[in-house]
Amino acid sequence: MTIDQASLFAIFGFVFALLIWGRIRYDLVAFTALIVATAAELVPTDQMFAGFGHPAVVIIALVLIVSRGLMNSGAIELVASRLIATGNGVSRHIGVMSIVAAALSAVINNVAALALLMPLDIEAARKAKRAVALTLMPLSFATILGGMITLIGTPPNIVIAQYRQDALGAPFSMFDFAPVGATVSIFGVLFVALVGWRLLPARVRTAPADTEAAETLYVAELRVGQGSKSEGFTLGDLYPLADEKDINVLGLVRNGRRLPGFARREPVREGDFVIVEGNPKSIESFMGAGDLEFEGSEKHEAGVTGGSLTLMEAIVPETSRMAGRTATGMRLLYRHGVTLLGVSRQGRRFHDRVRRLTLHPGDVLLLLGTPENLETATSWLGVLPLEGRRTGVVQRNKAGLAVGAFLFAIAVTVAGITSLPVALAACAVFYAATGLVDGTEVYEAVEWQVVVLLASLIPLGIAFETSGGAELIASGIVALTWGAPAWVVLLALMVVTMTLSDFLNNVATALIAAPIGIQVARTLDVNPDAFLMGVAVAASCAFLTPIGHKNNTIIMGPGGYRFGDYWRMGLALELIVLAVAVPSILVFWPL
Repeated sequence: MTIDQASLFAIFGFVFALLIWGRIRYDLVAFTALIVATAAELVPTDQMFAGFGHPAVVIIALVLIVSRGLMNSGAIELVASRLIATGNGVSRHIGVMSIVAAALSAVINNVAALALLMPLDIEAARKAKRAVALTLMPLSFATILGGMITLIGTPPNIVIAQYRQDALGAPFSMFDFAPVGATVSIFGVLFVALVGWRLLPARVRTAPADTEAAETLYVAELRVGQGSKSEGFTLGDLYPLADEKDINVLGLVRNGRRLPGFARREPVREGDFVIVEGNPKSIESFMGAGDLEFEGSEKHEAGVTGGSLTLMEAIVPETSRMAGRTATGMRLLYRHGVTLLGVSRQGRRFHDRVRRLTLHPGDVLLLLGTPENLETATSWLGVLPLEGRRTGVVQRNKAGLAVGAFLFAIAVTVAGITSLPVALAACAVFYAATGLVDGTEVYEAVEWQVVVLLASLIPLGIAFETSGGAELIASGIVALTWGAPAWVVLLALMVVTMTLSDFLNNVATALIAAPIGIQVARTLDVNPDAFLMGVAVAASCAFLTPIGHKNNTIIMGPGGYRFGDYWRMGLALELIVLAVAVPSILVFWPL
């Protein structure tokens, strides 16, 4: 072992130890390791920041931005809400959710897929009066499984694809991962739906249904626009949809006057306002499902000069300019481009029109506008925004546009017309130009910690390979399995990689294991693609702990899981993945 190899092994040893310890942010750990390696002349100075321009880093960032645009368009929400019912039994519900989750994770980032589906799953558990822990872990595992199907589903696939280009001259294409990934996903989803959830500890399975803290309920007015599908229905006809969205329908306003009582049998006409009561998310969802609008919607059109719309909750203090005034009197919409959508007054209902209601100190306002307009308006009005209480407004009228642009980007990539980074960048620019993502969201969508981690580890990984470190480990694996068939060596590499991924970030695992896989294949004189595919599967499948994959970390709090709960389902699932993946690789990527 040379001095350079020993130094790099020491650096990676400290990195792994600190990542497992978890007390220091992993991007800081990786960047510090890069600085140390450069100072020790293990990484050339002119290559220190080369990772930030690496295609894998760019693709991961762009995939996250495009995923945000698809979510903002409501296209994914529309599919998910139609397929997912809340009255199913546990196995059927998990099966449907897992299929939807795996399919979504194949076309958008798997973290984004979980972020979209988790609230639906929690809501289904609440309505079914069952413990949310029964279904959240299967959902997380399904999104991880589905991410393996395509290039853009999970970061390890992107890392492996780009590493193949560096090592063998050409990257894996968009659907090269599909034969093995889809096969593994099918068997994995069947397991979590039929058996896996039953392996969770009794403490989790018998836990009472999650009871959320009481949310602020707002009285709001939603307008029936021209051509709305709600036009012609009676107000009573909207009650089933209101129940589904957890909304109370309170009445109807016509020609500026509220009709007597609840007006249940009154037909809804264009220009009417439906008065509802609910939390911001439910109001937004009901507005979209009922094809309703809000006052001044035509003045909030997003585009190149605007941004996506947001619902903000803010309280009126005594010193606010809004105290004792009305939204109409303040000309809130015309002066600041912000609509007062709803008001909450200590749980009491009121009969005045929302825009004409005299506001009192202590009232909580539901304001709608672009993030920039909301920031300016709240500062001038002197109201106090509630921390963490913002809800994005889904632009459902742009769903077709968003899906079309995304499919076009994928099509031109598959056809070889342009590269994936260029196609995704063009799609992201198109989303920004059409207002599906605004300037702020473009940067918020990117997980900068992952970007810094990957960009820092890429030069270290190159140094690790060029120094002969990867070849040294590969020789050790081959020596330990001497005389065994090549598939046994592949299995051993996957077991080591999967174990590392359970405790390290999966991107870091893929970066380290990929060159080892190539070296093992060269030593055995077999197809390197089989070993790269094995590394891709193993690096993605982190099911034993809550720290190996971000999705497992996300569900830990809402599901009430402990560190030791994951292995009960995860160990069996990892064994199934190995049992299915190795034969699949031998079939689709023969040695």
